[in-house]
Amino acid sequence: MKIESVDIAQTSSVASIICEALKKAIVEGRLKDGEPLRQDEIARMFNTSRIPVREALTMLEQQGLVATQRYKGAIVAGISPDEAAEIWDFRALVEGHVIEVAASRMNAETLAEAEAHLSAFARATGPMEWGDWNRRFHMVLYRASGLTYHLSIIEKTLDRVDRYIRAQLSLSNGLARADAEHREILDACAAGDASRAGALTRQHILGAKANLLANLRAV
Repeated sequence: MKIESVDIAQTSSVASIICEALKKAIVEGRLKDGEPLRQDEIARMFNTSRIPVREALTMLEQQGLVATQRYKGAIVAGISPDEAAEIWDFRALVEGHVIEVAASRMNAETLAEAEAHLSAFARATGPMEWGDWNRRFHMVLYRASGLTYHLSIIEKTLDRVDRYIRAQLSLSNGLARADAEHREILDACAAGDASRAGALTRQHILGAKANLLANLRAV
């Protein structure tokens, strides 16, 4: 199983550490959709009992990253094209609103940080880096909104679909298109044009949705 294991026998928050390790492996695509998560194997890797492993899997199930199947136990949860369409439509709705609020509250520091993330995204050399910088770029803009509940929902949704975003960026035109669209979004925020920033963000997400669905349905 391709996850980073550590000896945590003496650690008080064993379940949380296992949860984070598994989550990282799922998000980065080292654990694939449908891959079984065997409690005994995970417990051996982390030098612990099955109890914290079971707790960790429950946490991940609540986040939508793990599913429990009858007779099979826990597996990495995938998404169907229909579910992907619903999630990306939800993202367009929520993230479009959040950036409209944020655009009127941008300061020079936020814009500079977003610019740095955009530059790092353009220099990145693989899906892992692209995904990281893509998320940092969007979130630094969204945080200017101050809408803490919305932000927490966005973070959880991105956790659920992060590995699919990375895959979409890896498509033939995914990276170049995302880079150009990021620049347009940032320019709208710098101009304080909330309506345009929202419209561009929604277009950006829905365009990614179309590419992703085409890829999912081709599998």
